[in-house]
Amino acid sequence: MKSPQVTARAFPYQQHKHRILPDLYFYIVLFVLGACIGSFLNVVIYRVPEERSLMTSSACPKCDTPIPFYYNLPIFGWLILGGKCASCKAPIAWRYPAIELLTAVLFTLTYWQIGWNAFLPVALVFVSTMIALVFIDADHMILPNVITYPMFVLALAVRIVYPLVFTNLVFDDTMYWPIFGLHGNPAWFVSLAGALLGALVGGGSLWLVGFLWKLLRGVDAMGLGDVKMMLGVGALLGWRLSLLTIFAGAFAGALIGIVILSRQKDKTLQAQIPFGIFLGTGAVISLLFGERMIGWYLARFM
Repeated sequence: MKSPQVTARAFPYQQHKHRILPDLYFYIVLFVLGACIGSFLNVVIYRVPEERSLMTSSACPKCDTPIPFYYNLPIFGWLILGGKCASCKAPIAWRYPAIELLTAVLFTLTYWQIGWNAFLPVALVFVSTMIALVFIDADHMILPNVITYPMFVLALAVRIVYPLVFTNLVFDDTMYWPIFGLHGNPAWFVSLAGALLGALVGGGSLWLVGFLWKLLRGVDAMGLGDVKMMLGVGALLGWRLSLLTIFAGAFAGALIGIVILSRQKDKTLQAQIPFGIFLGTGAVISLLFGERMIGWYLARFM
């Protein structure tokens, strides 16, 4: 499958991946890698909001007993322990293996959609970042700067470096108005212009909505964390997929919000459901299926 972020001209050699190794091998590798990254994301989700180091070894939050490496196996470690600490028998939340399984599944899905090419590592990092932000926002209603700022910088770096290193690479958003009018300039410049426009559309549109809502109603519609998050999303995905992310996030919010609200005593939507959950979900959907969704819509309704 071709990357939704890059045209077919970007990585023509991906069509020959079956000549190197069976496709099943890549799915297995990506699933195992995803489970391992998911285990690390559990640490990120738990420690980053508390500003704790990510380098210290894992320990039971109840009795503070260090967890041996053989119990830290993604997914299976929790099953072997029966969902309880080996030392104090305190319950271990089911969410830990769930996040590991979710990451593993999304990694294999990302490979299925994008294929084995140079953009795949960027996509996997992006998916991992979205998972971390979604669960942190769900727990603490914050989107930490320590994640959103580097994501924006790295997105800009990718948009500059990739056209220089992979000279036949073309990001899809540069093939459409208004960035298409810049063709003839260096490829990295065109790509960077697309990234900046995407950041402006993604982050700027949310900031404008929040500003107008605050002006008209006197209350905050969303936090600046959502704006900072969409700066990075927009810089990598471009303006078209940034808009789709926001629309897909709103749709996902209608579905996921029902589940979240049903488990909350306070049914106040603004107070209980962080928008970052839906933006992260929409961003992953846009990354994997965005160009196809836009193409389908335009072919039928435009």
